[in-house]
Amino acid sequence: MYATYVIWSKHMLKFRHSVEELLGLALQSVLWVVLFGVGMGGMIATVDGSSYMSYILPGIIALSALGGAVGGGMQLLDERLRGIVKEYMVAPIPRSSILLGNASSTATKALFQAFLMLVVGVLMGARLSLNPLGWLGAIALLLLFAVGFSGLALGVAAVSRSMAGYHGMIFLFNLPLLFASNALYPLRVLPTWMQGLVLLNPATYFIDATRALAFGVAPTIPIALSFIVTGGFAAFGIWMATMLFKKRWARRVAACAPTAALISTSH
Repeated sequence: MYATYVIWSKHMLKFRHSVEELLGLALQSVLWVVLFGVGMGGMIATVDGSSYMSYILPGIIALSALGGAVGGGMQLLDERLRGIVKEYMVAPIPRSSILLGNASSTATKALFQAFLMLVVGVLMGARLSLNPLGWLGAIALLLLFAVGFSGLALGVAAVSRSMAGYHGMIFLFNLPLLFASNALYPLRVLPTWMQGLVLLNPATYFIDATRALAFGVAPTIPIALSFIVTGGFAAFGIWMATMLFKKRWARRVAACAPTAALISTSH
């Protein structure tokens, strides 16, 4: 656990001193909420008895978590390509702490960006519920959701050979996971075949429960089920990242074994 904390604190220290990253997260929050939320709100006044800004804000927060996960994967890939991960691997720390440190720092950044989006959204007309327990539940869901997507991104980063390859693989599930969900439109207005696709998307459960807990919108999916699916998604993301990371490292060790044996023989 201490190694996880050290890696998390390293990434957060870098984040605090990176003006470009801080400014980018802040501007992204403002642009999504103000330009997209207010623009669409001019065409759609209310959805299910709630203002469109209140309805769409959880979906925008989900998008920010997706973006944060992609950034966390890029950070791991950059460290792997520069040989920093090899230094982690020879250190006397659990290998899982490398992934957990990256995933927890990504989740922390997602929480920071969600707070910015929430402040801007409230200024733009979103209405929070008056239930502090609901806010805590929404925060827990956000952390689980961010950890799940961080795991997927870290898994892709573990097997990618270049930044271009990483982005190509990430694109396959990034935007489809946003638009094949209830982020922008109610589940009931979708055709039956698309409803089935949307219900396979973990983002749907996070968004629906967050709307209910933080903004008082009536849920279309049982909140308990949303917690189960989001928690299972977080566990699956970390498991997948761990498996791919171990596979990549085992392949590297196997590739280096003949060279090590040759050196040993020569001596």
